[in-house]
Amino acid sequence: MSHARRVVIIGAGLSGLIAARDLAFHGFDVTVLDKGRGVGGRLATRRVGSPATAVFDHGAQFFTVRSPEFARDVDEWTRAGVVREWCRGFGDDDGHARYVGVDGMASIAKHLARELDVRTNTLVFAIRRGGSSPWDVVLDDATVLPAQAVVVTCPLPQTYSLLVSAELEIPPALLTADYDRTLALLAVLDRPATIGRHGGWQNPNATFSWIGDNYAKGVSVVPAVTFHASPQWSLDHWDDDNAHAHAALKLAAADFLANCSIVTSEFKRWRFATPTSIWPEPCHVVTIDSMQGPGVIALAGDAFAGPKVEGAALSGAAAAERVRAELAAH
Repeated sequence: MSHARRVVIIGAGLSGLIAARDLAFHGFDVTVLDKGRGVGGRLATRRVGSPATAVFDHGAQFFTVRSPEFARDVDEWTRAGVVREWCRGFGDDDGHARYVGVDGMASIAKHLARELDVRTNTLVFAIRRGGSSPWDVVLDDATVLPAQAVVVTCPLPQTYSLLVSAELEIPPALLTADYDRTLALLAVLDRPATIGRHGGWQNPNATFSWIGDNYAKGVSVVPAVTFHASPQWSLDHWDDDNAHAHAALKLAAADFLANCSIVTSEFKRWRFATPTSIWPEPCHVVTIDSMQGPGVIALAGDAFAGPKVEGAALSGAAAAERVRAELAAH
């Protein structure tokens, strides 16, 4: 069986889904794998409580648009009713629209994934040189997916572990990149809070670097606030057990909830929240010659084109374009 047009993409976040969409559009046989229960990665939306469900964006909170390439995607998502403008700043308006998913940030990923072969709850164990194809993508249950190209969009430390057996030369500075951590509190309230202007509050030097009111944003019909601890606070408390870290976040959050109370809350750990350095190119590509033809590995994600939603999208698009170009050149 020929695998000359098969591409496996590891990671069903925005970068991986954009790459998959673009490659599928150009006729490639694309499979997207993700270890999580759903698509989205950092575009994470969680529902808490019953019967009145509170909805939280607990990863990426919003996004802006600065490039014409990303603007075309956002225009399509807007027409499709997937995203809408939230506001134009959380202090003085700066003219840059902040966009959100209409049903939470994960709705963007679900929109992109709807016509793709996406397999969640699927853990990739390794990428190695193949027998019937340039690459074999090996799953934890020993299933092997042959491919001519593999696009890896998970955090770089996880990427490194997958590529150990691939026999590739990858710049050490790329695979040893570090990430800030985030500890998060998702708080369901008994009444609406007053969180900054438009429901958003930012201060990178405070205990909380971000506070987002999902009710004011229009995502949740129940008062629900996302608290992201700052990178420094998260690092200082990373080794605390869950109960102590959860309690400390609730105590700090009380300063912002003077007229309401927490009904229930959840505590989240986000190990690879934000890359501490950005690779100077939108993706990194390695091409090998094999008995089965050229084999391409493309590394992409928000560590390449910027730690924001737009950066992840542009990195995924760049990886798809490079895969196409490398295979066409051979």
